[in-house]
Amino acid sequence: MGIFKFMTPEIIFGTNSLSQIGESLLRLGAKKVFVVSDEGVLNSGWVERAVQYLKDCKLDYCLWTEPTPNPKDYEVEKGVHAYIESGCNSVVGIGGGSAIDAAKSVALLATNGGTIRQYEGVDLVTSPLPPMVMAPTTAGSGSEVSQFAIIGNSTRKVKMTIVSKSLIPDIAIIDPLTLMTKDARLTAHTGMDVLTHAIESYISLAATPMTEGYSLQAIRLIAEYLRPSVASRHNREAKEAMAMASLQAGIAFSNAILGAVHAMSHQLGGLLDLPHGEMNSILLPYVLEYNLISCPEKFKNISAAFGENVDILSLTGAAGKAIKAVKELAGDLDIPDSLRNLNLKEDQIDFMSLNAVQDACMTTNPRDMKAADVKLLFRRALGGGF
Repeated sequence: MGIFKFMTPEIIFGTNSLSQIGESLLRLGAKKVFVVSDEGVLNSGWVERAVQYLKDCKLDYCLWTEPTPNPKDYEVEKGVHAYIESGCNSVVGIGGGSAIDAAKSVALLATNGGTIRQYEGVDLVTSPLPPMVMAPTTAGSGSEVSQFAIIGNSTRKVKMTIVSKSLIPDIAIIDPLTLMTKDARLTAHTGMDVLTHAIESYISLAATPMTEGYSLQAIRLIAEYLRPSVASRHNREAKEAMAMASLQAGIAFSNAILGAVHAMSHQLGGLLDLPHGEMNSILLPYVLEYNLISCPEKFKNISAAFGENVDILSLTGAAGKAIKAVKELAGDLDIPDSLRNLNLKEDQIDFMSLNAVQDACMTTNPRDMKAADVKLLFRRALGGGF
């Protein structure tokens, strides 16, 4: 089995748990809180509610809502300037992965200095970060429990993967009620992002018995509850299940890392500024077909987690059911089966493929992948069909 580490923040989960945000910050020694969110979350009312909980605890705050859906390096630098100017000593992120990644990156630079580009890679953070509390409003990124931050490099037109245990927040607050203000399209894309986290962490070369249990349970929850969660924003049972799936998949991938789907989707997001969840949704079946031969026994277990009857099938047949189940779920959620309508041009594929093989997520993909292999998968996804 070998030696492995397993890291999580303190986790507060449940309906109305957002009400714990002020008390959580007080326990961490917060005096003035830098609240990071975005305009969409602000308009949904969750920021206003969180801020009231800060006021109830007599906490001062500064609100910063400038991060875009794929936060950029220059946005983070603006946030750091605002943090320092406002005299804050703690950070809160409220929103999806973009807001939380931006919040973590502001916290990183506030105490470590320099530019965010200096920290691309693994374990380059040397100084402790200020207290961090993260409250996700989507069942998607898992950033509230992870050691990752993904930030766009505006010069190179790529997404930078920053990995450090210092980026794991002190406290994650997961309130399923926040999911009830998300539309069906966002729910579908973020839910498929959770599925990608669960599957890639399960088949990762760095998976352990600790992470595999979380990964498989997340897949089971997604198979049962993502469709009803997309169908109705008022289905509380489905929202609670998807919030739990996102949490479990986030814990799994933070410790086991990910794979080629994320390595490739980071390039699409960096170059074309496209939604991360949607890119993962489209790429996932293509990458699964490529990875199938590397660990068919694990694919068989994924099939079983989807509820497929695999007892009477050969290993190859049972493993293939996993890909079939993913395709059927994507189809039911109206996920496109190709990249053809996303303004991706053939001559951009070489650039993205070379960058993808350098992405930190590629190191734990279960099957070796060269730039030529990535090019082939991008071309398949651009042409459509499997």
